[in-house]
Amino acid sequence: MAESGPAQRLNRYELLVQSVTDYAIYMIDPTGIVTSWNAGAQRFKGYLEQEIIGQHFSRFYMTEDREAGLPARALHIAEHEGRFEAEGWRVRKDGSRFWANVVIDPVRDANGTLIGFAKVTRDLTERRAAEEELRRSEERFRLLVQSITDYAIYMLDPTGKVTSWNPGAQRFKGYRTEEILGEHFSRFYTEEDRATGLPERALATAESEGKFEAEGWRLRQDGSRFWAHVIIDPVRDEGGTLVGFAKITRDLTERKQAQQRLELAQQAFFHSQKMDAIGKLTGGVAHDFNNLLAAVIGSLDLARRRLAEGGDVTRYIDNAMKAAERGATLTQRMLSFARKQELAMEAVDVPVLVRGMADLLQRTIGAGVAIETSFPLVLPLVHADPQQLELALLNLAVNARDAMPEGGRIVIDARAEQLTSEDGMPPRDYVALVVTDQGEGMDEATLAQAMEPFFTTKGIGKGTGLGLSMVHGFAEQCGGRLVLRSAPGEGTSAAIYLPVTDIALPLAREVWVEEVGRKMASLRILAVDDDTLVLTNTAGMLEDLGHTVLQAISGQDALRCLRRHAVDLVVTDFAMPRMTGVQLADAIKVEWPDLPVLLVTGYAETPADTAQHLPRLAKPFREDQLVRTIDDVMAANRRHAGAVVEAPAA
Repeated sequence: MAESGPAQRLNRYELLVQSVTDYAIYMIDPTGIVTSWNAGAQRFKGYLEQEIIGQHFSRFYMTEDREAGLPARALHIAEHEGRFEAEGWRVRKDGSRFWANVVIDPVRDANGTLIGFAKVTRDLTERRAAEEELRRSEERFRLLVQSITDYAIYMLDPTGKVTSWNPGAQRFKGYRTEEILGEHFSRFYTEEDRATGLPERALATAESEGKFEAEGWRLRQDGSRFWAHVIIDPVRDEGGTLVGFAKITRDLTERKQAQQRLELAQQAFFHSQKMDAIGKLTGGVAHDFNNLLAAVIGSLDLARRRLAEGGDVTRYIDNAMKAAERGATLTQRMLSFARKQELAMEAVDVPVLVRGMADLLQRTIGAGVAIETSFPLVLPLVHADPQQLELALLNLAVNARDAMPEGGRIVIDARAEQLTSEDGMPPRDYVALVVTDQGEGMDEATLAQAMEPFFTTKGIGKGTGLGLSMVHGFAEQCGGRLVLRSAPGEGTSAAIYLPVTDIALPLAREVWVEEVGRKMASLRILAVDDDTLVLTNTAGMLEDLGHTVLQAISGQDALRCLRRHAVDLVVTDFAMPRMTGVQLADAIKVEWPDLPVLLVTGYAETPADTAQHLPRLAKPFREDQLVRTIDDVMAANRRHAGAVVEAPAA
């Protein structure tokens, strides 16, 4: 017959206890003798049931714990306090240790009499090992962070308050741990950065983007500044919740100061280079201008002497004019080098241009060098400034001559070429104007520097070193390029590539010095220039053309003159003190809106804010150029006046 009632329930509890293998569950009597043993106890303590029943439970304790009376104290606490719980090392049958969680509960009968203890033990060795490893790892990281003195490594809470502090932070920020914990990290920022909200923005960036990194000035405890590199990373728990920020700061003040010293040294070096370049330019220009001035002054002095004697001075006047024109060419060369020479772009027939300057080339080169030209029967027109192209060709010819001190032959030829982007040029049709000499040629190092500003092989003071730079700049302004080819002993070839154009050739114009000048109506002209030498020369030219000339030496003087006298045209210099030529033109426009103004300037280009509609004449100019410009100005003024008269009334 099956058992029922309390006996059946007791049997079920026994089966439950015996089936548990992860816990040692057993009974001990009031004196500590083991009275029952389950499978879990046998599994991780190692004793069979028959080996341990009747033995005292203290054998599971370490020797030092038994000597300290820990087993008896555990039973005493369980009996009198109703429970004992602890963790500690326990001993298996084979003598090995394991880390145990122990719970001892007193067992009493219905009358409350103590009849023994229920003891539950769990083997937590693996957890203990993991915790110990974690502790050691944390300790290693703590020691690592605490041993770093070149970086400030510390934690912030989500609001920005400091929660940890390492010696590196103390070393270069100056705060001890007890002084800074709980303080807001914004105190490290300058007042300007705090005012702009940089500390808060840094935390917001780190939280939203996963990182904040920057460099800037930070403050030490004593108020001094240091240049810092800062990284802020968000710290989140396993659920992704923000628990704070990790902040790493490095003091880069020495690097910043070294960088500043380097920048100052570079500025000094660049200044030195600039002064060296200016020195080379000054020496070369002084050499060339002294030669030209010697020719001008000497020729004019001889002309004055011969004139006093009643002799023919034409030869000396012509010589002075040539020297002056070469001086103007030298100025144009420097302006072209600076890329500030305005180009008058038009269609140019290259063979016709070269043949037209044959006499100039031969006179410039001298008798010791032969010049040959070679052109195809048909060659496309190019888009360029003809005057600047003549100057560029003259420069190349002079360089070719200087490369052949013993004489030789210069060949000037041209050819049509179609280039692509592989040639380093915009793909289109070009004409290459080539000057080739029979000189010694250049090695690779010299060739690489040949187009650099101020570079010259002619020796100190023997030129500006701007010839090839000018040609290079001119070619690029036209949309082309200068290409040099040379080798030692094989001479040099300089090719100016110019883009082909479909624009028609400009109509030929007469030189009006004598014919048109006589046909022009006599005008009443006000000439304005603060340089009396230039003013006298301009007035003399105008009077020679039959005009009546008034003179003024400043803008204010010109306005006073205009209020007293009616004039047909104002010819004014651009660069004058107190009132420039453009400012004078603006003032004239207010009081005399129909009075034309011609601006004369020695600059390649006037400032960008000047009135670009004003007609201009570049210095130096000849009488024929002055005639043409005045004619154009007056014709444009007549057209404008006619358009105003014919306009319908509003």
